[in-house]
Amino acid sequence: MPQLSSEPLQLPEDGHDGRQLVMRVMPMPSDMNGNGDIFGGWIMAQVDVAGAVLPSRIAKGRIATVAVNQFIFKQAVSMNDLLSFYAKVERIGRTSITVNVEVYAERNPANLQVVKVTEANLTYVAIDRDGRPRVIAAS
Repeated sequence: MPQLSSEPLQLPEDGHDGRQLVMRVMPMPSDMNGNGDIFGGWIMAQVDVAGAVLPSRIAKGRIATVAVNQFIFKQAVSMNDLLSFYAKVERIGRTSITVNVEVYAERNPANLQVVKVTEANLTYVAIDRDGRPRVIAAS
């Protein structure tokens, strides 16, 4: 039987492996579903906002979400969880940028637990003022 690590999970270091902390948020009671957990749709919206941070910097202008390539809910999110969103650019194309977003919850401040609750891959496209794709300028 494999040994489970006795080391508790910690938040990733900012900048480690190209990941950057792009957002932190705590859900509110209005974000809760009938089971007492946070709505998956609310989490998806937060991931979309967090995922857009790096592409908007790289594109130096307007971007739009064009695809949610993968979205995995690993654990439920509860009231009082402090969520940290880490993003990493996976690919930069001619007009698009693909980003991986990992979401960690800090739970129970008296006996702190950190758990990975969600992971997603999203693609954004740089757009002009008319909403048409535009080439991403080289940095």
